[in-house]
Amino acid sequence: MGIRDFIARLRGSESSSGSGMFSSAMAIDLGTANTIIHQLDRGIVLEEPSVIAIERDTGNVQAVGREAKAMLGRTGGDISVVRPLKDGVIKEATATMAMLRTFFEQAQTRRFSMRPKVLVCVPSGITEVEVNAVRTSLERAGAREVLLVPEPLAAAVGVGLPVDSAVGNMVVDIGGGTTEVAVISLNSIAADSSIRIGGDEMNEAIVSHMKKNANLLIGERTAEIVKINLGSLFEDDNREEEVSGTNILRGVPLTITVQASQIREALEQPVTSIIQAIIQGLERTPPELARDIVNRGIVLTGGGALLRGLDVLITRNTGLPVRIADNPLSCTVLGAGIILSDLYRYRKLLIN
Repeated sequence: MGIRDFIARLRGSESSSGSGMFSSAMAIDLGTANTIIHQLDRGIVLEEPSVIAIERDTGNVQAVGREAKAMLGRTGGDISVVRPLKDGVIKEATATMAMLRTFFEQAQTRRFSMRPKVLVCVPSGITEVEVNAVRTSLERAGAREVLLVPEPLAAAVGVGLPVDSAVGNMVVDIGGGTTEVAVISLNSIAADSSIRIGGDEMNEAIVSHMKKNANLLIGERTAEIVKINLGSLFEDDNREEEVSGTNILRGVPLTITVQASQIREALEQPVTSIIQAIIQGLERTPPELARDIVNRGIVLTGGGALLRGLDVLITRNTGLPVRIADNPLSCTVLGAGIILSDLYRYRKLLIN
């Protein structure tokens, strides 16, 4: 039996029983900041922060996702709130496994007759050791089979780019822990540039800037809120808002007014690194594909694509048109879902 016949047979089994192998298949965007799960028959079924709260003495899970994120910086010594992924890869395997197991349980409306097949999105620059860590964590969390796809390829499919054609398409995926720059043609990455800088580093830059220039110590959650509300690369952005933290000189709570211009200054270094990565990716692009990119432009995906004025700044530095994906936060997992629904067609996109 050929692969096409095998897949067709499985699909037929799904339609006849309603609970076959493909109904338990899921695509996962396992991100540093957020985890998104997509099921073939239901669409996106879970979108939660990649955070877990664990009781130190017993190892019992106290909370995951939004509930755990709300506990960041607010717990005593008996509970550890962990972000188990860093720079797009697994930092703490046990915590990742526990978090994923809980997410699997939340995503499933009924008990599957078999453990799910999982297609997970990973950074294009992932190492073999990191690949093994992802596979092991997902299998121990309950996955029956684990397939991997580079995030830029999944994002390109989710955006609707013709990844299987002989045309160059550039995708810049700015996630929580990494920025992936990829030129895609004929189901493969023809040129790429990957840096472990993303939304988390922007948050850290804001924390550092406030501490150094305003003597104000703020937490990670506050920095993220400030980035979302005031983050802008437009020089004429005059917005402001009050930000609360701890005065590092006196050790007392303090609220100050922060300007958008201050946040723009704080974000200068990580944004510059992202633009340099894009330019490096362009320099590595074969001439014929570079010609396509001049005509087709660059597509921005990921949460970092929502930073105000980033598309304009990239155009200013590259001379190329830039557009933000219609669904920058979810296009990667949606693309993975499309790939999972037709594995034969997209088999060349997978990581062996």
